[in-house]
Amino acid sequence: MPLPPAPSKRAAMLPPEAFDAPARSSHKATRKTEAPAADEALVAERPQVLDDLTARGLGVGGDLQEEYGEVDTETLVDEEPAAPAAKGRKKEVTVPAPLPKKKKASGPKKMFVLDTNVLMHDPMSLFRFDEHDIFLPMVVLEELDGHKKGTTEVARNARQASRSLDALAGTQGADIAHGLRLDTTGHKEAGGCLFFQTMPLSPSGLPMGLPPGKADNQILSVVQALQEKHAPMQVVLVSKDINMRVKARALGLVTEDYKNDKTLDDLDLMYSGSLALPPDFWAKHGKTVESWQQGVHTFYRISGPIVPALFINQFVYFEAPGEPSLYARVIEIRGKTAVLKTLKDYGHLKNAVWGVTTRNREQNFAMNLLMDPEVDFVTLTGTAGTGKTLMALAAGLTQVLDERRYTEIIMTRATVSVGEDIGFLPGTEEEKMGPWMGALDDNLEVLGKTDGGAGEWGRAATNELIRSKIKIKSMNFMRGRTFLNKYVILDEAQNLTPKQMKTLVTRAGPGSKIICMGNLAQIDTPYLTEGSSGLTFAVDKFKGWPHSGHITLARGERSRLADFASEVL
Repeated sequence: MPLPPAPSKRAAMLPPEAFDAPARSSHKATRKTEAPAADEALVAERPQVLDDLTARGLGVGGDLQEEYGEVDTETLVDEEPAAPAAKGRKKEVTVPAPLPKKKKASGPKKMFVLDTNVLMHDPMSLFRFDEHDIFLPMVVLEELDGHKKGTTEVARNARQASRSLDALAGTQGADIAHGLRLDTTGHKEAGGCLFFQTMPLSPSGLPMGLPPGKADNQILSVVQALQEKHAPMQVVLVSKDINMRVKARALGLVTEDYKNDKTLDDLDLMYSGSLALPPDFWAKHGKTVESWQQGVHTFYRISGPIVPALFINQFVYFEAPGEPSLYARVIEIRGKTAVLKTLKDYGHLKNAVWGVTTRNREQNFAMNLLMDPEVDFVTLTGTAGTGKTLMALAAGLTQVLDERRYTEIIMTRATVSVGEDIGFLPGTEEEKMGPWMGALDDNLEVLGKTDGGAGEWGRAATNELIRSKIKIKSMNFMRGRTFLNKYVILDEAQNLTPKQMKTLVTRAGPGSKIICMGNLAQIDTPYLTEGSSGLTFAVDKFKGWPHSGHITLARGERSRLADFASEVL
């Protein structure tokens, strides 16, 4: 490389710290060994470094950030000092500026072939595959067209998926032959391209026993042909159909379930709402604890290693033999400190709620949430017989009839049958929901017997009053409604999808409270799992919000027979 022209005047000497500022070790070694060399050696060497950096920064030769660290290419390219010699020196000693870090790819780029059921399950699945490409066989578009009619959830999803495909194909400069960029409609998280099948694809090795006319087999043939055509790129079939995935594995194809709809992969990771304090809690935190009394409650301000693991409205408890127990709720977290508030004991007869007292620790936690007017959204999970419906009804009746905090109780549930459907039901909306509300009748029978001194006539009048304050509504007619000052109970919420859960929770108006209850081991909705249930979705999204709370009820209190059956059956 020719030397630059000689400088017009002598340049100022560089400060000693400038020699250690830039990056490459080879140049540092050169400077150390040739420290007595003349200025001309520096001038001769550094323009070559500049050209190398400039070319790499502009994408001509390799990855600038990988070789030189994070370097500000604008400083290297755009600044133009007057003297060429000074130019070489200035570029070398410029302090590197950090570049915005891009999201690194988790591995080599893949191509995902989507089955029709994935698009009908989640119409936004097109944009959930990060930087990877998506391929849609022609038979998938045919099946989408066949399912778009009707008012079901599947039909709505099929129509939304079709609209997304139309928007991608209709963007300016879209070229189906070379792929449609998935980020052109505002979904910046999708960095890949969408490809449609535009020509027949015939694989070489499909077994003769697969009927070629079946849609699933046509998709499998497309996947195998793409794997042969695009090797070594990995082609992955994504399907919600278990049999489809089994057939694909039998053919030696890579296949996966669609996992983006799952809130949790393992139910053991689900937020339980309570936390046991370690046995050495007071030894580690006792010296820094501040406490004060306010009314009947005691407050503790703690700091220490346990604070980052806490959430607002999470319950903490300390139980150790020979030491006083502590049951409290986290009401404030600021930096490295948290404030705990002791609980009201609803297990004592003087604090009974509509004649009901709590029988274990988790039930007491739940009743504190149900009776707190500052908590607008409560989720309760637990096995059969843990008292979810009874406590929710008792708290609702107390706050509606005694405290007049809410005007009425609205109760609804997902109408999913355990067995065969018994057909259409006669009567009004409330009468049609009657057979589904057996749990309500059973619990009202228990609550109606709590007042033993009123006599038969008094109990009948109480039951009539209770019935007048409870409205049974169908979930099908909730769209567009707004509940004002209502106490809303969503029973069997484990059978709701996340979209249905959002529809119901957003019905809450000013002064309303929503209680979601369910047993995640009793899901009856097809294609819904514990990880993708709307109840799991709500628990995970609302944890830590100051006006919501969750508790997992651990012990059944129905009967010894029900407890034993829950464990062994």
